Amino acid sequence: QVQLVESGGGLVQPGGSLRLSCRASGQLFSIYSMGWYRQAPGKQRELVALITNTGSTNYVDAVKGRFTISGDNAKDTVYLQMNTLKPEDTAVYYCWRHHPYGHGDSWGQGTQVTVSS
Repeated sequence: QVQLVESGGGLVQPGGSLRLSCRASGQLFSIYSMGWYRQAPGKQRELVALITNTGSTNYVDAVKGRFTISGDNAKDTVYLQMNTLKPEDTAVYYCWRHHPYGHGDSWGQGTQVTVSS
């Protein structure tokens, strides 16, 4: 069993910044992909950014140059630094971790990010 606990969401004005954190605990593999999805009202959940255990990263085009994902393997934690936030970034952000060897995915409970003046 793996638990993902998120923190750092909130309300911010356009152009502002937030940092999300997600700590994993439980039965963890050293090989993984971990990252953040988001879901806005009436829209499908989309992958925002991911990082692998080797440090490779990937971003959806809409956040490239504004968001940065990073990881701390010693703390089993990933971070999403979100800068120059826009109203269209408003969504519930879900932490996600993919496990190898057919063990599937784990999800956090979600944290609300609202960008509004």
